[in-house]
Amino acid sequence: MTRTARELLETITRELAPDPRSNPLVPLIARGEADRDTLAALALEQSWVIPADRRAFRHLADRSADQPRAAAYFTALAEGEELAAARLDAFAAACGVDRERAASYDPLPGCQAYPAYVAWLALNAAPADAVLSVTANFSAWGGYCATIAEALRTHYGFTDEACGFFDLFAEPAPGLDRTAAEAVQDGLDTGLLDESLARGYGHLLQSYESLFWRTLLRPV
Repeated sequence: MTRTARELLETITRELAPDPRSNPLVPLIARGEADRDTLAALALEQSWVIPADRRAFRHLADRSADQPRAAAYFTALAEGEELAAARLDAFAAACGVDRERAASYDPLPGCQAYPAYVAWLALNAAPADAVLSVTANFSAWGGYCATIAEALRTHYGFTDEACGFFDLFAEPAPGLDRTAAEAVQDGLDTGLLDESLARGYGHLLQSYESLFWRTLLRPV
């Protein structure tokens, strides 16, 4: 029996679910044991990731002109990054990051490998393959954000405004999930989706995601 897009997304999301040991930082934050400098580094790295991902998603939307559902998906992602950027300042300020510190910060290669690969996908991956790989990866990211948002309130005394960046990604997004499934289904129906390539892209995204968190804990 031919699988539906939702079945394929569920299968690959399960396959790409990270080993809990691959992210030692989020459990540390969850226990309130991460220091403020580490939280500040998280904010500063995200200040580089967000604009890079926003431009990558916009480029993917442009490349999807003949695939309107994929275009709608990537447009929604780009708009989400704009919302995230607007909320990041409050988190950074709560971590003690001011304008001078932000301007002098040198981003960590291990953290910026993830957005660099998203940019690679924007230039090289078929849109349908990118939809599948990116959507599967978001499941882990959303769970991390939910854990961090709770911990920031419980252990660090952060306000709702300061937690807003993580709340945004932790919230369910049924509309986005539906758009992703429609784009993947279009890819299946038209033969424009290569499951093998999409899986490979997803595995690399998940690896770079894990590298991001490990680098924050042990900068190199």
